[in-house]
Amino acid sequence: MLITMPRICQITGKKTVTGNHVSHSNIKTRRKFYPNLQYKRFWLAEENRFVRLRVTPSGMKTIDKIGLVEAMKRAKSVGFID
Repeated sequence: MLITMPRICQITGKKTVTGNHVSHSNIKTRRKFYPNLQYKRFWLAEENRFVRLRVTPSGMKTIDKIGLVEAMKRAKSVGFID
């Protein structure tokens, strides 16, 4: 059984959006814009362990700015982390 993960940032909630390829002759074809997701380990000092998250660079900046615990708390309240 293959389980696929959605392409969504676990901190900011950024996900795949759709748009158009527009050629030189202005022909439009549907396409997808994927977020720049990275697997990153963060040290969670409160639990003395690493946490592995799938985040975008803006999610990493958010964690640097407000801290890992606060970022995870906000993401859990919105529903990005279960």
